[in-house]
Amino acid sequence: MRDADDSTVYTVVINHEEQYSIWPHDRPVPRGWTEVGTTGSKADCLAHIEKVWIDMRPLSLRQWMERGSHTSES
Repeated sequence: MRDADDSTVYTVVINHEEQYSIWPHDRPVPRGWTEVGTTGSKADCLAHIEKVWIDMRPLSLRQWMERGSHTSES
């Protein structure tokens, strides 16, 4: 069971579409991703993501759907 032995410190990252992921804290964050300020074990970081990422649709899709709902109400 690799996860139980994983001592890597991770950081939670987010992209421009407001999608979350985790990244090893000791490595540079990939282009297009930004740290959100949460670091810790893999389990801690994933728990944080589960708590805050309540709508998994990309931001552009949410915005498109929101615009569409206003159009259909007219």
